[in-house]
Amino acid sequence: MVELNGDERLDYLLAENLRIIQSPSVFSFSLDAVLLSRFVNVPIQKGKIVDLCSGNGVIPLLLSTRTKGTITGVEIQERLYDMAQRSMDYNGVTSQIEMIHGDIKEIPKQIGYSKYDVVTCNPPYFPTPSIEEINKNEHFAIARHEIMCNLEDVMRVSSQLLRQGGKAAFVHRPGRLMDILHFMRMYRIEPKRLQFVYPKSSKEANTILIEGIKDGNPDLKILPPLVVYNDQNEYNPEIRRILYGEE
Repeated sequence: MVELNGDERLDYLLAENLRIIQSPSVFSFSLDAVLLSRFVNVPIQKGKIVDLCSGNGVIPLLLSTRTKGTITGVEIQERLYDMAQRSMDYNGVTSQIEMIHGDIKEIPKQIGYSKYDVVTCNPPYFPTPSIEEINKNEHFAIARHEIMCNLEDVMRVSSQLLRQGGKAAFVHRPGRLMDILHFMRMYRIEPKRLQFVYPKSSKEANTILIEGIKDGNPDLKILPPLVVYNDQNEYNPEIRRILYGEE
């Protein structure tokens, strides 16, 4: 059994035989997190992985199905950290996944520099707006806007955590691509793989997936586009496979 608080619910984690605690008033994972967990290259048998801005722990849980390596999730919001920790306990994965309640800007000092094989992050996408524009829900505001950390913080910390040759992968918005490339190179994460995600083939891309290697050689590959919906507003086969394990 698992203790649920307030409007929390225990959801199935799509294609995986896992459950995750979610709350519509606090946090529910999106397709972005699922895509990132499938896009990133991870060591299969062993390795050390860190997921920054973990929310309710969806990416660590999904990564645990792809690797036997150890995974550390970092989340600054205590409520989300608590939800993530209870999800790890429920799924019996605490020997593989450790959740830390903390600020990513301080995490290298806490867990160590230059010792991790992979870093992932689904960061806040938007610069902090004016007080009048910001979401009144504190949890949503912190998840969506650069209040607790910004894009440069994410890249700097990722580089500090990674060993030489380690990989970092991010999901973000196309409008921030130039900023992403700038900060990746500034902090010695050479962009290597980039994929654009389109809601439909007739629409503009609304998501990007990007992976880089610390101190890697310049050689950026643009992967085939990923289109989420067909003209009937149904998931395309590749998305169904990612979400539900269906061919």
